[in-house]
Amino acid sequence: MSEVENQEVVEKVEKAPKTENAERPERGERPASKKFRKPAKKKVCAFCVAGEKTIDYKDVAKIKKYITENGKILPRRQTGVCSYHQRELSNAIKRARNMALLPYIGE
Repeated sequence: MSEVENQEVVEKVEKAPKTENAERPERGERPASKKFRKPAKKKVCAFCVAGEKTIDYKDVAKIKKYITENGKILPRRQTGVCSYHQRELSNAIKRARNMALLPYIGE
């Protein structure tokens, strides 16, 4: 680019009106329209409430609630099951799959 073209570009940039967004909040401030989220209700382990120590792999109706339609095991944060029962549940699902009571993949 020649010097004349550079000067023209610089002049256009300098003449362009600067747009300032007056509605934009300062850094660290929240806009007035956003509300705070309520804290989520704590999930309680369904197996602890029922007083179950072990999960039977043959009880397919109960186990099916804890897998997706694709056949994946749901994580604890979605089901609300405690860590002890989540491990028992995953073993029961794997045993039920092995015995062909549950599918490995979705239908």
